[in-house]
Amino acid sequence: MSDGPIADRGGETMAAQVGNGRRPVRRSGAEGALALRGAAARLGLKPGELELGVRLGVVRTVAGPEGRRRVPAAEVERLRSAEGFPDALRERVRSVTATEGAALLGIGPARFTRLAKVGCFSPVTFYVNRYRTLVWLYPVVELRKFAEREPALLTGSTPRNLRKLLDAGEDWRARNWRSRRVAQLAGEAEDAWERAAVAAAVLGAEQLPEVVDDPYERAYLRRLRASLLPAKDEPPSSRPLVEPLLTADDPDEILWHRIGLALCLDEARAERPAPRPGEAGRPGPVRPAPEPAAVTGRMRPRTESADGAAVRRRTRPSGSGRPTGRTERTGPSGKPAPRGLRRWLHRSPSC
Repeated sequence: MSDGPIADRGGETMAAQVGNGRRPVRRSGAEGALALRGAAARLGLKPGELELGVRLGVVRTVAGPEGRRRVPAAEVERLRSAEGFPDALRERVRSVTATEGAALLGIGPARFTRLAKVGCFSPVTFYVNRYRTLVWLYPVVELRKFAEREPALLTGSTPRNLRKLLDAGEDWRARNWRSRRVAQLAGEAEDAWERAAVAAAVLGAEQLPEVVDDPYERAYLRRLRASLLPAKDEPPSSRPLVEPLLTADDPDEILWHRIGLALCLDEARAERPAPRPGEAGRPGPVRPAPEPAAVTGRMRPRTESADGAAVRRRTRPSGSGRPTGRTERTGPSGKPAPRGLRRWLHRSPSC
């Protein structure tokens, strides 16, 4: 299945010219590391639980052959020696559906869904059930943290500002899932070109050429692009439900990823140019880094960790009456954007 295909005239041919269409082989730190299935067995987890642990930052991985992630042996031993193993580890990687999450928080499923739609907590993954319905899954640890942080949102009337969002048809679940997934993939990237490819993966076909005017750079980003979906294939019947989730669709979100991609490209071009036909696999000459400009630095994507810490939560003005808790939108390229830019982009009210 394609995740957010990048339609570019001649793109497939050009991608074949500059590379074989596969991500480069990476082996950094992979010696002695375990494949994900083997690590899951050592940790007493199901493969799906380990995958969620990786997404939540509970389990550290390194790149292995053909870009496959592996778990260092030292990381496995660290987790096994932690207090409360294995039950504590299973709890940290446990996720629940909306119905199960509502029972956990002591509220009705409808209220849980409303809170999720306005971004009070973010899904970590999803699946399509046998009735062809999209089912979101939420980390248990983060739900518990939300209940401790915002008990007022679990009882009584929904605050007015959140009701206005719901009445307007807002639904941030897919957007927040993309943000979390982009953060993870950008954190696993090994250079600026790979970070740029993460941002490019969620931009639609009409957006990418506006940011990347060089067709060889677009082909290279296409070659490096990582999938937002799990490794397992989705059945064809699920595609109409899944494919819309893979592309940014909100103007603010699109702008954020465009800015992140542009910043990553500046950094990537300073490291080396994108390969041209006949030079795939040969790194280009390293150019000196440019002088710092007014908008510099990587916007390291950040999201909630498995410990439930909302990283870079947007704050509300004193006395505004808006509850806090929505995860801040972050770009795919590294460090946070400059303060003024962040204020400009983050205009939506938060939980």
